[in-house]
Amino acid sequence: MRAFAGLILAACMASAATTASAAPDKGAALATQVKAGEAIYARCLACHALAYDRTGPRHCGLFGRRAGSVKGFNYSDAMKHSNIVWNEKTLNLFLSNPTKTVPGTTMTYAGVTSQKERSDLISYLKQANTSPECKK
Repeated sequence: MRAFAGLILAACMASAATTASAAPDKGAALATQVKAGEAIYARCLACHALAYDRTGPRHCGLFGRRAGSVKGFNYSDAMKHSNIVWNEKTLNLFLSNPTKTVPGTTMTYAGVTSQKERSDLISYLKQANTSPECKK
């Protein structure tokens, strides 16, 4: 019985050590993903900005916002009536093929075909939405 208890204790300690060492790796992986997403966001800068409207609407406040709802921005009827609320899932779908996801959108960008690039971009946008630029 004592040997069994020792095995359980050793297994718990090994599990705790693995969890503790995995935490920094997870943070580093997220930082790498956000950095990659920032590079991908450079493509978006032709029409969008984080904190102000350009040809496309601003991205600050994107998550949880209803599509077509930024005050003063002139959206297509298709976007205004899409009933999309932006979250990771809806953004991933839209970014994969904007004109297929919202037929009639005025966003003419073909989309981000790579799932990894979309994931990186979404990670960047989530992080950017907590930045000082978006808190103004």
